[in-house]
Amino acid sequence: MPIWGIILIIVIAILGWLIAVYNGLIRSKNRVDEAWSDIDVQLKRRYDLIPNLVETVKAYAGHEKEVFQKVTEARSQAMQAKSLDDKGKAENMLGQTLKSLFAVAENYPDLKASTNFLQLQDELSDTENKIQAARRFYNGNVRDFNIKIQVFPNTLVAGLLGFKAREFFQVEEEQEREAPQVKF
Repeated sequence: MPIWGIILIIVIAILGWLIAVYNGLIRSKNRVDEAWSDIDVQLKRRYDLIPNLVETVKAYAGHEKEVFQKVTEARSQAMQAKSLDDKGKAENMLGQTLKSLFAVAENYPDLKASTNFLQLQDELSDTENKIQAARRFYNGNVRDFNIKIQVFPNTLVAGLLGFKAREFFQVEEEQEREAPQVKF
C-alpha cells in the first residue's frame, strides 16, 4: 500500500473519531438541556399553583399579610432568577416561605378541611415530587456530560469546540433532608 493510502486511512480515522466525539458531546449537551426543560416545566407548574394556594389561605386567614407577602416575593424572585445558582437560592427561599404558609394554615381548622385547599395541597405535593425527580434526572445528565468533556482525549475536542462543564441544580442540605410538610 502506498504511503498516501496509509496517510489517507489515518486522516479518515481521525476525522471519524472527531465526528464521533463531537456528536456524542452534542447528544449529551442536548440531554442536559432537555432535563433542565423538565425542571423548568415543573417549577412553572409550582409557580402557577402558589397564587391559588395563597388566595385560598387568605380566605380563611386574611390577617396573615406578612406571610402572604413573603410567599409572593419569593415566588417572584424564583421566577426572575437567571443563573442556575440564583435559581437554586431562590427556590430554597420559596420552599422556606411555603413552609411558613403551611404553618399558618395549621392554625385554621376550617382551612384544613377545605376541599379546595386539600386539592391544592395534593397538587403542590405532587409537583414537589416531580421537581425532585426532574432535578435528579438533570443532575445525572450533567454528571454524564461533565465526565464526557473531562476525560482524555475528549477534553481536547471539547476544549477546542467551547464545551463547558455544567452546574448541578442543588438545594440546601437542610431542605434536602426535610421535605416541605403538606399534610393536613
